[in-house]
Amino acid sequence: MTGSIDPPAGAAGLPAGRIGVLRTTHEVDVNMNISNTPFETAEDRAGHAGEAIAKEPATREPAKATPAYEQIKRYVVKRIAEGDWKPGGLIPSETELVKEFGVARMTVSRALRELTAERVLTRVQGSGTFVAPQRYESTVLEIRNIADEIAARGHRHMAHVLALEPSEDPQALDALGLAAGPAFHSRIVHSEEGEPIQYEDRYVNPKVFPEYLQQDFTVETPNHYMVRLAPIQRAEFRIYAQKPDAHVRRHLLMEIGEPCLLLWRRTWVGEAVATSVQLWHPASRFHLAGNV
Repeated sequence: MTGSIDPPAGAAGLPAGRIGVLRTTHEVDVNMNISNTPFETAEDRAGHAGEAIAKEPATREPAKATPAYEQIKRYVVKRIAEGDWKPGGLIPSETELVKEFGVARMTVSRALRELTAERVLTRVQGSGTFVAPQRYESTVLEIRNIADEIAARGHRHMAHVLALEPSEDPQALDALGLAAGPAFHSRIVHSEEGEPIQYEDRYVNPKVFPEYLQQDFTVETPNHYMVRLAPIQRAEFRIYAQKPDAHVRRHLLMEIGEPCLLLWRRTWVGEAVATSVQLWHPASRFHLAGNV
């Protein structure tokens, strides 16, 4: 695979399908599903959003003027539904829409923010706002946040940040598709009820997440932060059985010789590789479960 960080020699790939890395008492933050759920296009979502926006209570009197941000939302939805703006295409900037409608920037920002929440649009920091891409065929991808998994079990999540820094690592730059550095690098140990269950070694594209190094990842996980800002369009992953190095082993409180389940994942936002991450889990505390 072009641009990926190849794992050390001797790693054995494990089958994929609907795959979750689970512990007898702990689950990790990744759950990928492949199912036959009908897909929905950006035009479909735009149509649904348009229907929702168009509904007005029949008994409301007197009629009130439609707020400016709602008018902008209707305009955007109409352009998508009529095919003027294609899935994955860049739409006019906030500045251009401000000039066109003669409204305050915060009004345009609210309209685009709500359409992004409704999955009609996708916003990428530093790149602009795009029509949400089509969901092709029958593939559904869900990347779950480890803090949410732990909270769902009624347990307490804690994160210990080991590193948050710029990096010139050549393999990381290649995986992210960057001609020059730096990339952003974080290393975090996630614990459940005080027991370490995941070592996260992540590289991030600064063009997609320029403020990554300013975040407090003891409060919000990198996964949650990035998905909140820019929804993932696609991902690739591999799972290996592999012995960790001494550094990882110490932070996961593992015995010498104990293997890990290693999940390597790379994700895209728009056409840009957003992040490349290795997630290490003590194999003695986890098992794989999946179906196709």
